[in-house]
Amino acid sequence: MNRRNFLQQTGALAGAALAGGSVLASPTAVHLPKGKAEHVIFLWLGGGMSQIDTFDPKRRGNSKAAPKLAGSEYDTVDTVVPGVQFCEHLGRTAKLADRMTVLRTINHHLIDEHAFGTNFVHTGRLISGSITYPSIGSIIGHKRGAANPDVPAYMVIGYPNVSRGPGFLGAKGGFVYLVDTESGPAGFSRPDDVSPSRAERRRQLLVPQTAAIPTGSIMQQYTAAQAEAMRLAGPDFMRHFRLQDEPSELRNAYGGEFGQRCLLARRLVQAGVRFIEVSHNLNFINGTGWDTHNEGQQNQHLLIKELDIALSALISDLEKQGILDKTLIALGTEFGRPASYDGRGGRGHQGTCFSLLLAGGGLNHQGAYGVTDELSKTIVENPVSIPDFHATIHAAVGINPAEELFDGSRPVPITDGGQPIAQLFS
Repeated sequence: MNRRNFLQQTGALAGAALAGGSVLASPTAVHLPKGKAEHVIFLWLGGGMSQIDTFDPKRRGNSKAAPKLAGSEYDTVDTVVPGVQFCEHLGRTAKLADRMTVLRTINHHLIDEHAFGTNFVHTGRLISGSITYPSIGSIIGHKRGAANPDVPAYMVIGYPNVSRGPGFLGAKGGFVYLVDTESGPAGFSRPDDVSPSRAERRRQLLVPQTAAIPTGSIMQQYTAAQAEAMRLAGPDFMRHFRLQDEPSELRNAYGGEFGQRCLLARRLVQAGVRFIEVSHNLNFINGTGWDTHNEGQQNQHLLIKELDIALSALISDLEKQGILDKTLIALGTEFGRPASYDGRGGRGHQGTCFSLLLAGGGLNHQGAYGVTDELSKTIVENPVSIPDFHATIHAAVGINPAEELFDGSRPVPITDGGQPIAQLFS
């Protein structure tokens, strides 16, 4: 809420009170949907997924013609939802479209730059010089906690970044991360020569120093986080990262590196982790990742095919395990791509109209939501802001998106005025 709106609303309340009204005693009820999902798997496609080449295909273009013809890079395929099409390389996902909703009218009006977009989609807020906002993973972990006290509330399978972090929530809202699905997170297994009794003696040596740390200080937050890490250390936590315990047929169904990360995310959901972010394509299998400028566009199909295999396997596996309705899958990326091509056949950045996705989570899915123009450049119906996207996720896991958190004494609503998409809850 800005200062003008605050003054207007508080002035109206004061006037009503002077007039003998009962505004303060009987506020107008605001209906907010409340879902029943228990976990979130957030798939992060860093670089900027091209919506026109994936989930919002349009007429066929040509990146190699002279002059180049604006449009989709690929042909389309029908999904199981009548009237909804995806690109031809999303054939497996198309067969599961009734378990998902592509939000085709996501938009923001930032400078189309990666760091700004990454931060905005993770936090739902513009970067501020006076406050560091928490990521959606930190907020959900903070509000809901882990479903099992023996695991963290929030984990990242990918590289750490301030945009994924706890912001003003402090270290208690942080995450445990890993980049290697085979070994799991570093530092949670004691060296072979350190027995439990030896580790306990080391901890006791620190007690006099930690007892003197001021309450509420940053150092106290660090100490609490360190104690939590020590609590998790050991085989009971690390066993969740043993992908070799899964049937080889299932591991093969998930595909390559990204698929194995998604399989691990499913295991972490079953272990009780509340929010797991999974980064895609850390090895840049197409040369540029989802940032498909120039020649990166020509191998974009490799990314899309890998996404198709992993996403469809994850949805099917969660459904087979009986936990798809309890697990919301959200797909994020910092912006989309225009229909036109650059000089070398790639695409630029476009934040004013792009696609994100929600699947499972007990929502009322409809394949696609929102309508864009003939080149996926302009929104025609049902725009969805990033705060709306966040509000929908929060509502799906039973969190009021208007509830206030506190940065010291400063109240900060969980979302910046975001409204859940009502049709997904009806």
